Amino acid sequence: MTLHLVRHGRPVIEPDRPAAEWELDPAGFVEVWALRDRLPSRAAWFCSPEPKAQQTAQLLTDSDVGIIDELREQERATGLLDDFHDRVAAAFAQPDRPAAPGWEPLSTTRARLVPAVRRILDVHGGLSGDMDVVLVGHGTAWTLLVADLTDHEPDLVRWRSLGMPDVITVPTRLR
Repeated sequence: MTLHLVRHGRPVIEPDRPAAEWELDPAGFVEVWALRDRLPSRAAWFCSPEPKAQQTAQLLTDSDVGIIDELREQERATGLLDDFHDRVAAAFAQPDRPAAPGWEPLSTTRARLVPAVRRILDVHGGLSGDMDVVLVGHGTAWTLLVADLTDHEPDLVRWRSLGMPDVITVPTRLR
């Protein structure tokens, strides 16, 4: 079984609204469609409840897509921060503390995300391991998840280089 983690497409940034409410930018639809060939035709599909993730999934597959609340991104307060990348790095350095006012500690994000994904993999990978899984969601969440699944430290260089959209492929043999 292979796990495909899709980072959502480019959103329309609305500084006065939480990023969790942002919609996908129609100007970036072509970039999302370009990922279709990199994803399996036969897979179980799930996504975050955030609009940009759901809209990305709708552009990528004609299959049914399960909406899983636990796949949402780290919760963050409204507003853009000039030092966003530094704040995310601080969140990874001190995962039990909010990196900015109104931000969820990454340990809380991880505690919500990882068990949900493990349940999905247990159900859809099964003992035979023949069903691929595609999850559509968010860069910070996927960075946490890959670290957990591979038993490595979070890769912030990879996080910074992720495109919108992008795909991380993880062959899974759960520990």
